[in-house]
Amino acid sequence: MKIIDVQGVPLGVPLKKSGPRTSSAPWKGKQVVVKVLSDEGIIGIGEAFSSGLPLAVCNVIEEGLKPYLVGEDPTQIERLLEKMFRRTFSYTRRGLALFAISGVEIALWDLVGKMNGLSLSALLGGPCETKVRAYASLLRYEKPEEVVEVARAQVEKGFTAIKLHQADIESVRAVRKAVGEGVDLMVDVNCPWTPLEAIRKAREFSEYNLLWFEEPVWPPEDHRGLAQVAAAVDVPIAAGENESTRYGFRELIAWRAADIVQPSLCKVGGLLEGKKICHIASSWNIPVAPHANLFGAGMAATVHFVASTPGCTFVEFPGTEVETEFITGYPRPHNGFIEVSQKPGLGVELNEEVAKRYPYRSQG
Repeated sequence: MKIIDVQGVPLGVPLKKSGPRTSSAPWKGKQVVVKVLSDEGIIGIGEAFSSGLPLAVCNVIEEGLKPYLVGEDPTQIERLLEKMFRRTFSYTRRGLALFAISGVEIALWDLVGKMNGLSLSALLGGPCETKVRAYASLLRYEKPEEVVEVARAQVEKGFTAIKLHQADIESVRAVRKAVGEGVDLMVDVNCPWTPLEAIRKAREFSEYNLLWFEEPVWPPEDHRGLAQVAAAVDVPIAAGENESTRYGFRELIAWRAADIVQPSLCKVGGLLEGKKICHIASSWNIPVAPHANLFGAGMAATVHFVASTPGCTFVEFPGTEVETEFITGYPRPHNGFIEVSQKPGLGVELNEEVAKRYPYRSQG
């Protein structure tokens, strides 16, 4: 079998317009689906994080990566990943180009799974669990009463863990009161503060029994500053959504900057790189909670990954929905857990009709 084409498909499927108005996540509603086509007619599906720039990511896929992949054996994933890293090293160690590599690598795994009739979790060593726990990851809302409304709705759906993206203590206090102590609560503030500011804020938030306090320090690569916070507060610190490759995570962990690490498979280089990150974390006895607030194949890949990797605790699941699902077989939680698909590969396909209706076009 040989690769005959690699495609980046930029989509603009918007979020459903219902409920309270959000004040964050402009990148949502912009997706990148990756397709790897073989000469035997099998197509692998992946997802690259778009960071709000799907055309740029697709350009890297088709101009920067495709020339090194066409004609290659798609089963040699480790070699092809190393080839992509080395041929593009001057611009792929983090950011959009690494997102592109991640999406291609996930699509290769899907293709190989379909070729062999094996699920992704089986290819990754076999599932340790038949279902994985999910937490609802909410958007950021403008008022405490709005985030309370959304949080209550997620509990009614069966979630037993919720992550907020509020940076104000009033919202966290209101949600904790509304959902009670029986629901695990996390807060992701998206890197706003200096280490000293983050210490003060973390101490304020700790009153509300948080499972973790996520990315409180700007810039996110300030591992020394984040370690200062982690050492000074009682609430566990989570980080890694904006980190890249196992080398970045090695430094994050060596600094003792995080109690929970959060690689995003659609950002760090894909599944193999994610496994290597988990091995490093395991050697330090640090749990992993992958970042996966996604609406496509990346969510399916994360479910398989968590199910097949000891030390992974949660799957992050979007607390909102897209207007129309563009992936068939998209995994959905039931009573706070997601069943691991036994279908070949990721167990998903691109809905071509939806893709035709929602192509992403530049706003410029």
